[in-house]
Amino acid sequence: MSVTQEHLLSLRDGTLRAESRPYSYQEAYLRPATVQCHASNLLRLPNGDLLCAWFGGNMEGKPDISIYLSRLASGGQNWGKAVKVSHDDTRSEQNPVLFHHPSGKLWLLYTSQHGGNQDSAVVKRVTSSDNGRSWSDANVLFDEPGTFIRQPVIVLDHGVLVVPTFKCRVEPGAKWIGNDDISAIRTSDDQGQTWSEIAIPESTGSVHMEIQRLRNGRYLALYRSRWADFIYSSTSPDGLQWSAPQATSLPNPNAGICFDVLPSGRVVVVYNHSSRKNAIGRREGLYDEITEGDDGRPNQKDRTDGKEAFWGAPRAPLTIAWSDDEGNAWKHRTLEEGDGYCLTNNSEHKLNRELSYPSMVVGEEGMIHISFTFWRQTIKYVQIKEDFFAA
Repeated sequence: MSVTQEHLLSLRDGTLRAESRPYSYQEAYLRPATVQCHASNLLRLPNGDLLCAWFGGNMEGKPDISIYLSRLASGGQNWGKAVKVSHDDTRSEQNPVLFHHPSGKLWLLYTSQHGGNQDSAVVKRVTSSDNGRSWSDANVLFDEPGTFIRQPVIVLDHGVLVVPTFKCRVEPGAKWIGNDDISAIRTSDDQGQTWSEIAIPESTGSVHMEIQRLRNGRYLALYRSRWADFIYSSTSPDGLQWSAPQATSLPNPNAGICFDVLPSGRVVVVYNHSSRKNAIGRREGLYDEITEGDDGRPNQKDRTDGKEAFWGAPRAPLTIAWSDDEGNAWKHRTLEEGDGYCLTNNSEHKLNRELSYPSMVVGEEGMIHISFTFWRQTIKYVQIKEDFFAA
């Protein structure tokens, strides 16, 4: 369905609607509580309820950015109202990650930073004992400045918790723009009481690491690229020791991705099929429009190897790719069309048109649940089934 700006206002009611496509398809536009909505994350609860968390406020990086949560009850047709979950009005709180802890509690992890300075970010945690209806006070889980998260927590066979992270690094006296970010995992063998860190080798520029177990028992990781060229991948025999990321054939515009493995073993990725080659312009950094906390520092230096973070490549179309050989060869099909204009994060004036930052959950009976940013004005939710791959 083609959506106009005026039509979008009437659609943002959380109601599931079927649309005629060559495959099974339903969609809903969640009810926003703020001008801007971005970076959603889905979690399916044991009772069948689906939770969606995202960050909202006026603009990413401003101190009114907080975490919000909505629920789709099992068998329901309407997403609930957005409920504010984080409450620190001095920091920009972003990138929520929901996790069903082995104890039965829910964890909600998210980043918390000063202004547009991702190198100031720490990771906070709130917990819930009633399936996300109420939450504890926040505590800092990872206090090293510059620590960021985006992707699901993984539980390995031997009970070790693994949190994929990336580290926003910058030289003293400079402003972060993403030129020296690396990936690492935080691991815990005592259910999250204490943590260790393992760096991913040669991962500079490869961030947003997501880990999933393949049907052969090995682990696959996929990464967003700061260079806005390709999705990168690496592998591990145990989920702890990783090979260096290597470029795949799938493009990436320096924007979020997600993937999962179906019961058949098929690897499914949701991403933007675009890169810096498609850019019509360029931004200096992600937070060009944010003045809070800007003390006039010069931008981070260029790298000596000639690589540098690229911002402004179009974040669209939103595409689904799949591989039946554990991520070596891919087919793909567009899920949502658009020009993906993202040379600004401005939502107040409705200038941004990105279709980005997908999250995916594989449910029962072949159902695939996907959420993503729609023009930074709401979160769009989509249900498809495996007939998508045969259409």
